[in-house]
Amino acid sequence: MTSPLLLDIQNLSVGLEHGPTVVEDASLSIARGRILAVVGESGSGKTVVSRAVLDLLPSPLIRRSGRILFDGRDITTLEGAARRKVRGGQIGMVFQEPMVSLNPALSVGAQLVEGLMLHEKIGRAEARERALAMLARIRIDDPARCFGAWPHEFSGGMRQRIMLASVMLLKPRLLIADEPTTALDTLVQREVLELMVELARENDTAILLVSHDLGLVARYADDVVVMRGGRVIERGPTARILLDPQHDYTRNLLEAMPRPRRLAPPARAGVPVVEARDLVVIHKGRRRMLKRQPDKRAVDGVSFQVAPGETLALVGESGSGKTTIGRCLVGLTRPSGGQLTFRGTDLARASGAEARARRLDCQMVFQDPFSSLDPRHGVGRIVAEPLRHVPGLAADEARRRVDEVLEEVGLGSAYAKRLPHELSGGQRQRVAIARAIVRRPAFVVADEAVSALDMTVQAQVLDLFGDLQQRHGFSCLFITHALSVVRRIAHRVAVMKDGRIVETAETEELFARPRHDYTRALLAAAPVLEPAAGGGWRLAGPANDRSAL
Repeated sequence: MTSPLLLDIQNLSVGLEHGPTVVEDASLSIARGRILAVVGESGSGKTVVSRAVLDLLPSPLIRRSGRILFDGRDITTLEGAARRKVRGGQIGMVFQEPMVSLNPALSVGAQLVEGLMLHEKIGRAEARERALAMLARIRIDDPARCFGAWPHEFSGGMRQRIMLASVMLLKPRLLIADEPTTALDTLVQREVLELMVELARENDTAILLVSHDLGLVARYADDVVVMRGGRVIERGPTARILLDPQHDYTRNLLEAMPRPRRLAPPARAGVPVVEARDLVVIHKGRRRMLKRQPDKRAVDGVSFQVAPGETLALVGESGSGKTTIGRCLVGLTRPSGGQLTFRGTDLARASGAEARARRLDCQMVFQDPFSSLDPRHGVGRIVAEPLRHVPGLAADEARRRVDEVLEEVGLGSAYAKRLPHELSGGQRQRVAIARAIVRRPAFVVADEAVSALDMTVQAQVLDLFGDLQQRHGFSCLFITHALSVVRRIAHRVAVMKDGRIVETAETEELFARPRHDYTRALLAAAPVLEPAAGGGWRLAGPANDRSAL
């Protein structure tokens, strides 16, 4: 008799051969055609379990014990051709970063054709025909051009579509999707996920979805498994897990979901801290071989103000010009036109010394703290860097300020001698925030400052940032593509598209009554798990009804 379970992982343990265990006695199962989400914080063991299914554990991890049954057969005992037939042919995987998964030395078409010819033993002409049909199926505008193009020529969302096409061409019975949309903006995220679900339904493919985003889980998953510290601590239907969690850890994950926060109104009277009037930034086209690329208007006539103590969220899809504006404000990019003032002073007309002094009063927190922190320097030296430009500041006073700000961000002076690689992602972002505020700046640009963090750490960093702003009174431009965090941090929201601001409004006003079509599309694409009026959470639409999407 055929088992109703397509995948059945029984008592799986994974760890170092002579070291600690990272996954212990984990069991989970997926029925045919169902979507199972595995959720938890970074380091909970989600990705390790998903990779163990395909025997893709990174060295030096090994499977210590447990069985992995696929369609009733233990696939941990398979070797050679039998294992290759299952891996890729019957079980496919979409990774978080498609640029790492796609071969940069092969064209898109070559990579699509290769898998078909290997697993289905068909000729090149038939493989090409099927690959072109799949590219059209995933809504590529010009399949023939895409077939001959290279991975680096496409955006992150397009690369993830291509990766999905390469997997679904083989019509796998199980698709493993490991954080497939974490690096994508809201609209592209929804497009990719809905395409993935659509293709899976057409082929009766089950999905193992690894994610830390409970909003996405609420929208797409039939069932949920919650992991913590390498163990499965709770499992069940999505609605039951999210609306009536039994374990304290699951409840804590839900509490970390961004929810509206009552913010003290900023002082709108007087001179704004920052004001942009008709700001323009043009990126000059680069010359490639004999052809020059056209110039790009990255920012096109943007105007906005930020009042003392106010946070203005700048939202929009990748490439809309958000980061370019942030770089202009801290002096990393020179505007091509328009006016940019700081506390009433036109930075373009200020003397060099005056402009530098003003810009030292503007600091920036970058998206990836690991690349923005010098790996050779200790935390204390990194945080003290902005103090080097304070005239007459004694070394003892600088050390005192560093210790003080490390305490403020919840690390403590004991972290001063640690190196960045010794810290977690959340701790590194706290160091980046400490460096930004150690001079007590009037203005901070936070560029996707929490997008790389899981929900729990994200909530901690957002609350920390809000508390520091209330304590020190700095203004902030908070750049993000995640609308879910905006209501927790921002007084007002400006929505950008194609280098222009298309709508600006008070935060709650924008969420309740968006005026622009693009804003409405962004809000419609946002995850559907929302705070309920009486406390707790509600699902905006049936979580397991795909027709409601």
